[in-house]
Amino acid sequence: MPMQRSLNLDEALIQEVLEIDNQTSLEAVIDTALREYLQRHQRRKILTLFGTIDYDDTYDYKTQRQIP
Repeated sequence: MPMQRSLNLDEALIQEVLEIDNQTSLEAVIDTALREYLQRHQRRKILTLFGTIDYDDTYDYKTQRQIP
């Protein structure tokens, strides 16, 4: 759902992003930045899970591949 906000943004930064990413509007730049921020945050959250799951050492995944 689109929201209207009043933001004070660095004009030089916006122009640089518009040139680098070939974005057509400020809204597109902000939308892309927010999506990338969210994805990066979600990846960091997933990384914290590494090493926290205990696996059964006796589990043999190759037996799952056998066709009956």
